[in-house]
Amino acid sequence: MLTAIKAISSAVRKAGLAHMYGMAGGINVTGDQVKKLDVLSNDLVINTLESSYSTCVLVTEENKDAIITPKEKAGKYVVCFDPLDGSSNIDCLASIGTIFAIYRKTTEGEPCEKDALQPGRNIVAAGYALYGSATLVALSTGQGVDCFELDPAVGEFILVDRDLRIKKKGNIYSLNEGYAKYFDPAVTEYIQKKKFPEDGSSPYSSRYVGSMVADVHRTLVYGGIFMYPANKKSPKGKLRLLYECNPMAFIIEQAGGIATTGTQPVLDVQPESLHQRVPLILGSPDDVQEYLSCVQKHQSSQ
Repeated sequence: MLTAIKAISSAVRKAGLAHMYGMAGGINVTGDQVKKLDVLSNDLVINTLESSYSTCVLVTEENKDAIITPKEKAGKYVVCFDPLDGSSNIDCLASIGTIFAIYRKTTEGEPCEKDALQPGRNIVAAGYALYGSATLVALSTGQGVDCFELDPAVGEFILVDRDLRIKKKGNIYSLNEGYAKYFDPAVTEYIQKKKFPEDGSSPYSSRYVGSMVADVHRTLVYGGIFMYPANKKSPKGKLRLLYECNPMAFIIEQAGGIATTGTQPVLDVQPESLHQRVPLILGSPDDVQEYLSCVQKHQSSQ
């Protein structure tokens, strides 16, 4: 996976010079427009993972069906990934990233799609790469979160943060308020509390890049809350469970935070389809608990 991330990082850095900006044409299985770097990144990850002789099933945002590794190259791991998250930001040079989760094969016999439909609690390792002012990988194997930066001089990842922990409470909230007219009452009330604190404390700052990796990484480092809740326009949420929500939830929980759909922990959701969407709220434990209190309040009043 890290080899693919190095290759994607290189492609991202020289995309403009290589005329890699713009659309590749077409819409992917989840309804997003496909850009040239999406296609390249997807191919890089698939080819690298299949050549590792360690994977048996691959699930990617860009392919409708699960990819079964050829028998002669098959291993025992299942990898679900978003090869280039936030690709709508590619052309304006905003931060983008790669997200991945790794599971062990669980079924008997030949690898199949069912091997990928595991709850996040079964994750063996997960992480994300952020292509920003530096290329950074946040990685967890279930024993905390470590961060590595790519040193372009030597072409290797260097450990820069060991056992990163999220703050108990932050002062930043992150969501797309352009959808405010579709918000549930609990979300509206929570955001109002952040803007106009009843206890006289300072209001929260609003930060939203629109690239999930960038927004979640900032939440991990600075604390606070990231929200992509269900709303009237997207009643099941918009972010994909297997290769966006589960890996990020795993990282945040390993760092001491909370990740929820609003009704249950994200990692407890039993996937029913490869591209299933769920609501996602994650971040500092005190901030997420305050949001959940708003949800419970409105549920009890109905």
